[in-house]
Amino acid sequence: MPTGPKLLIVAAAVLGVSLLPSTWAGGAAALVTAAISYAAADLRDGALGLRALGRQLRATRWILLFTLVSQLVLLGGEPAVSNTARIAAAIALPGLLMLTASTTALLDAVERGLRPARRLGIDPERVALLLAVTVSTVPVLARLAGDVRDAQRARGGRGGRGGIRTSVVPFLVLALKHADDLGDALTARGVR
Repeated sequence: MPTGPKLLIVAAAVLGVSLLPSTWAGGAAALVTAAISYAAADLRDGALGLRALGRQLRATRWILLFTLVSQLVLLGGEPAVSNTARIAAAIALPGLLMLTASTTALLDAVERGLRPARRLGIDPERVALLLAVTVSTVPVLARLAGDVRDAQRARGGRGGRGGIRTSVVPFLVLALKHADDLGDALTARGVR
């Protein structure tokens, strides 16, 4: 399927799971939607796309755990589980798009789709550039976090309270340096 229609279908699916009610049925419907979407994508992972879905959810497990615990405290069982399932589906569905379309094709589709918005003062090239920077920054930050963890282990770090302090501060410094370098590179190319 071409990337443009695929992007619209994923956006509609994310909107759909976001609007589901905060009930057991709503949470189950969100997870079933994600599972069916991955199965229909024919990812050929030997498990109808469920391995790929599992990797997507495992990558966001801390966000989902924080969401679940905070909502359990504030809302109770049924809404907390349902809301967390809806968030999991809303994260996994765009992940499927990234697995089935190249970043270049996705950015081209966004740029083409936003061309009519020029009349409203929206610059499609700038929006596509923003998406490209966002998509490319996430893996860079993940790599930086891995580098900090590896350096901490090489120095004999074991985690715990000191481990958090000794890993978070260097990670933040590296992330801010990356942001500065990225900003300088964009400025050098005339992007404001």
